[in-house]
Amino acid sequence: MIKKSVLWLHKWLGLIIGLIIFIISVTGCIYVFYDDLKTTIYPERYSIQDRVMPASMQALPLTELITIANNHLPKNEKITRVDLYPAKNRTWVFRANKTDKSKILYNEYTVYYKRVFINPYNGKVQFVENTKYEFFQVLLQLHQTLLLGSKVGKTIVSVSTILFMILTISGVVLWWPKKWKKKLVKKAIWVDFSVKWKRLVYDLHNVLGFQTFLLALIIAYTGLIFAFPGLKKSTIQFFNTVSISSKNNNSVQSSDKIILQPSNILNQSLTYALSKHPTADMMSIRLRDEEEKEQDVQVRLEKGKTSVFKWYYFDKSSGELTNLKSSKDQNLGNQIADMNYDLHTGGIWGYPTKILAFIVSFICASLPVTGAIVWWNKRPKKKKKKIII
Repeated sequence: MIKKSVLWLHKWLGLIIGLIIFIISVTGCIYVFYDDLKTTIYPERYSIQDRVMPASMQALPLTELITIANNHLPKNEKITRVDLYPAKNRTWVFRANKTDKSKILYNEYTVYYKRVFINPYNGKVQFVENTKYEFFQVLLQLHQTLLLGSKVGKTIVSVSTILFMILTISGVVLWWPKKWKKKLVKKAIWVDFSVKWKRLVYDLHNVLGFQTFLLALIIAYTGLIFAFPGLKKSTIQFFNTVSISSKNNNSVQSSDKIILQPSNILNQSLTYALSKHPTADMMSIRLRDEEEKEQDVQVRLEKGKTSVFKWYYFDKSSGELTNLKSSKDQNLGNQIADMNYDLHTGGIWGYPTKILAFIVSFICASLPVTGAIVWWNKRPKKKKKKIII
């Protein structure tokens, strides 16, 4: 009786959100390898095109590069963030946010941005990009909002993700063998490709769904953390509570004591970070408003990971390094929150977990398809009426 009710719930949830889960999963598959694909597809944007670039050449002052970037934007748009790379073969990316509601359904706001790609060593602008029309940004918006805008679209995706988690758990309940006999267990965890196609589709849905359910739940949960700040906060608090150690030490050590010129804080803070981490993957600088008291520099230490970082905070009025945040010094809850993007996209342990995330996402995309075919095959067949002559 319980399994019958679970089957009813599983069937209707799958039919209701199947198309949405298919879209989210397929776009997620592609986005797993975004960092690799963008440099391959857009070499004129991300790679320095000048053939001769001496290794000893130094980048121009950041303020000068920001001025160059602003000169290539409309007057009402200003650079708000800089993503830069210590590697000599990469351009620096200057980003200007913009809010738009002109062509979004339900008159909702969405944020897109312009990106100016500059060779930092000679100031040459290689490309100006409008992410409103850029493939990967459109793909990301499709993944996050189904292109329905920030409010309605995110709500639909978030609710569908919650229902997908329920759907996944109900699928495990349906999969669970009544008796754990060796023959039954083998059928439950292995696909027999020698059977007829209807049975094969059923096994692909049943077996692959079970094999990936745990990782699918992790991907779904980490996606919900992006959508709900309250869930992120609760996750941090929970793991900080169960953690034995208490780190979270962001104090500046005596060896890191440094005072920069307040009038040149932007250039000098970057120069300092580059000198400390010449082999870092990338750095990000937000251009803070004048009333903001601190200027910060985020350093991502390892390629493809947002969870291994250092964050430097400088006082704008005194130029003093007042705070140093490091990923290794965080409490367990904060470390897990910092790893959320890497867990969601599979970058947590490099290419092996990226490939795994791709496979799991692909299987998640296939489940609504195989599930719909199973449902269609199991429909009651209409009896043909006999024609009496």
